[in-house]
Amino acid sequence: MYPFTYHRPADLADALARLAADPEAKLLAGGMTLIPSMKHRLSAPSQLLDIAGLPELRGIARSGSSLLVGAATRYAEIADDAAVTSSLPALAEVARSIGDPQVRTRGTVGGSIANNDPAADFPAAVLALAAVIRTDRREVTAEEYFQGMFTTALAADEIICRISFAIPKRAAYAKFHHPASGYAMTGVFVADFGESVRVAVTGAAPVVFRWHEAEAALTRAFDEAAVTGLSLSPQGLNADMHAPATYRAQLAAVMLQQAVAQAGRRAAPRVHP
Repeated sequence: MYPFTYHRPADLADALARLAADPEAKLLAGGMTLIPSMKHRLSAPSQLLDIAGLPELRGIARSGSSLLVGAATRYAEIADDAAVTSSLPALAEVARSIGDPQVRTRGTVGGSIANNDPAADFPAAVLALAAVIRTDRREVTAEEYFQGMFTTALAADEIICRISFAIPKRAAYAKFHHPASGYAMTGVFVADFGESVRVAVTGAAPVVFRWHEAEAALTRAFDEAAVTGLSLSPQGLNADMHAPATYRAQLAAVMLQQAVAQAGRRAAPRVHP
């Protein structure tokens, strides 16, 4: 690990000022990716700005048809929060599926989507739930936000403050865990909004994406039969030592079935004319 300076900003304005003044500074929330990369000398920030405790970035609250989650809110807090479990239990499922208790106690939702790891879980929830990412200066839709592997719409000196998740009629997340890391080899988040359905896939490609064919099928009829036999093209999917692209495509179909089944148990299915 290279030498660095540690700061704990007094508030969000202090963090923004320090970040703007030093292009080599890095924000620290949970540190689940940043600290290991520093240990392996893959990252060498001049200073770490610890924003995990800033009150402007914490907390969970329901606001009308949306659930607002502070960027520095930890996975364990999301998993156990009453507002989440009552209004958006699928989001709690995502949090519980991540890593182990130590990771869930430290990792933050803002850190996850700022890093935008191809195999991260929260990007699937953000995209499927039509979330809006609110930063210190603007609002960014999920479609605009995720741009590529480890690449987002964030500017270098921009800080995520909170994420506004649209609350669907029902939703669920299913993933195939990597046996060693717990990351998603492939994960599928399904959200039924009544008049439309959104399906997001993570872990299978360089960046999270919507599966439009699955959305169309489930909008017509939200049940397992609607997506039975539906396949995802392996073109452009990840292929590595753990799984070829064809395997990840098959996993996506299986996880889709599981997510639809889980969501279906949460509410009576819609009746279509």
